[in-house]
Amino acid sequence: MSVPLPDPAASADAGGPHADQAWRALHGMGEIQFAPVTPPPPDPVYVSPNWLRAVMQALARGLEWLGEHVFAPLGLHLSHGWRWVVLVLGLAGIVALVWLAWVLLAPMVRKWRARAPEEAVLAGPSPEALALLEEADRLAAQGDYGAAVHLLLRRSVGLLAAARPDLLHPSNTAREIAGMPALPGAARLAFATMAGEVERARYALRAPGPQEWARARGAYAAFAAQPLGAGA
Repeated sequence: MSVPLPDPAASADAGGPHADQAWRALHGMGEIQFAPVTPPPPDPVYVSPNWLRAVMQALARGLEWLGEHVFAPLGLHLSHGWRWVVLVLGLAGIVALVWLAWVLLAPMVRKWRARAPEEAVLAGPSPEALALLEEADRLAAQGDYGAAVHLLLRRSVGLLAAARPDLLHPSNTAREIAGMPALPGAARLAFATMAGEVERARYALRAPGPQEWARARGAYAAFAAQPLGAGA
């Protein structure tokens, strides 16, 4: 702390010898600084290097040139041709939607194309199965629908035995064959339809009629069209 140094003569006139002694005693303590303090020098002013000023000036000139020769003409052009801008944005949106739809639907399209050859193979029964169906048609034309339906079931077992000799055993019942997981689902359903008609005719003592025959005949055609081999 710096305290201004008072005039001893003025102190003596104001308070007498006692004031002068007190002042000298205070001045001699050494704990209080009476001499004026020199202020610290001011911080030097920062001056950016020449290379930085050159870079900033070059950037400023570049931005000014872009604004004058690029952005200003572009903004003026867009202000007059905003319809074209909307059209371009709309076309871009349509292209984006088409691309998104293709990304989502492409897996299903590939799957459908992969199944197309298989569906072509399953379009109908083989000529051999059709030949076997003619005999059953003759029985149905004579009105013997029960024998015709039973023949379809026996011929279906024969087709399965020829395609999968390792799958059937003499003790297998029609219901067991209809529930075999090794067969395709459509084949199991078709075989179960024929087996149900035969069981109703045998155990319910209800002879099948034209409707039952038509249902069994369609089931046989569906069964004969299924892949029954071991790789199916």
